[in-house]
Amino acid sequence: MTTTPKTLPGATPSLGRQLIRRKSIAQMERDARDNSGHGSLKRNFGVLQLTMISVGATLGTGILVILGDAVPIAGPAIWLSFVVAGFAALLSAVSYAEMAGMVPVAGSSYSYSYATMGEGMAWICGWCLVLEYAVSVAAVAVGAGQYVNETIGVFGIQMPDAISQPPGGGGLVNLPALIIVLLATVLLVRGAKESALVNTIIVFAKVGILVFFCIVAFTAFNAGNFEPLLPMGAAGMSAAASKVFFSYIGFDAASTAGEEARNPKRDLPRAILLSMLIVTTVYVLVAVAAIGARNWQWFDGVEAPLVQIINEITHQPWIALVFAVTSVLAIVSVVLTVLYGQTRILLTMSRDGLVPKVFGEVSPRTHTPVKGTWIVGVVVALTAAFVPLGALADATSIGTLFAFALVNVAVIYLRVTKPGKARSFRVPLYPVVPVLGALACLFLMANLDGMTWLVFCAWMLLGVVLYLAYGRRNSRVGGLNEQAYQLSHQDD
Repeated sequence: MTTTPKTLPGATPSLGRQLIRRKSIAQMERDARDNSGHGSLKRNFGVLQLTMISVGATLGTGILVILGDAVPIAGPAIWLSFVVAGFAALLSAVSYAEMAGMVPVAGSSYSYSYATMGEGMAWICGWCLVLEYAVSVAAVAVGAGQYVNETIGVFGIQMPDAISQPPGGGGLVNLPALIIVLLATVLLVRGAKESALVNTIIVFAKVGILVFFCIVAFTAFNAGNFEPLLPMGAAGMSAAASKVFFSYIGFDAASTAGEEARNPKRDLPRAILLSMLIVTTVYVLVAVAAIGARNWQWFDGVEAPLVQIINEITHQPWIALVFAVTSVLAIVSVVLTVLYGQTRILLTMSRDGLVPKVFGEVSPRTHTPVKGTWIVGVVVALTAAFVPLGALADATSIGTLFAFALVNVAVIYLRVTKPGKARSFRVPLYPVVPVLGALACLFLMANLDGMTWLVFCAWMLLGVVLYLAYGRRNSRVGGLNEQAYQLSHQDD
């Protein structure tokens, strides 16, 4: 078996040459088996666990509150907005499914970019994923204080803002956010199998409470609430689709589990597509049930419409408690699955030398990257507890969409350069689907506001500085001389 030679001192190529150096798919698979002598991840996951990872990362607290913001924009056509947004997300999801089957490693779109567009674009994609995963999970955790207060409020207890809100939000420390992130970190350190089991249980609870809402709401269904279907016109429906699109972000989480799937080439594509089907179905059903129960104008200014609809129909206060508890569980599930994905992406980047080696060390006892998980968990916990994220959290949208666009481009690149390579799943209607997927991502990026773009550009500038200061000098692929580099690609 051919192995990649060690990094050779003084062999670093020019910056331009290094930025376009690709890492072969065959070498990625060899690295996944070897993990540079630091131990290896354990293959525990089947289709169910992989699907629940993606659903857990996607189906968060957003659906409990987003209708209050989106329905006034679209009117009764909000369910069509979810269909359109789901279709736009599906365009990228099928590209992820093809790439996950071809490149069954833990790096998600970072690895796909490395195999197709080279180290420079891979670093940019990896840095976007740090923004998507680490910052977004901190932003999600910040909402924990509000939902914990809603839960204990049923018993007449209220936490003071000083320990339930971060600085800038009226408090000193968001203690619930800190605790939830640290608990998720402890669970991830103990083992991926245990984490997946807890996540699967929580996901079933999340889906169950939304199905329960639909059942109750349909008892008060009024078909007249859907007339007129488009009071704000097609433009309103489209604008709402852009808003709710971000409720679909997270379906790519299963692609970070490529090295812990028992049969990744078969199961990863199935899990990604199945999670999209589950999430889209739930969203559309909830939207239809909500509009059927209340006139679309009722939603304007309502912060938690699902809870209020349930209360008005059942007149049972305990229902609010159930929804509040489920909201806390939803936060736990998102934090757990997104932290999981972040640690696996950093593990892959560490193997390539682009981030410190500590992130790539896997415990032989737990088969998890213990040190890297603790570092990520503590940083995210402190960020959620003490840092007002503001515009940085909004910028995660651009980073995510950019990573999605790159995956669509990666599919096209490999179809052109390696048309005969085995694929366990093939994007239908090629090249129309990946082209439309990339264009849809770019369109949504262009519609984000200027401040979000400014923050994103600042984040990217920081990433360039870090790459030049560390990644460029320590890259395993970049450190190979030309002969060794060609040798590493000969089996691909």
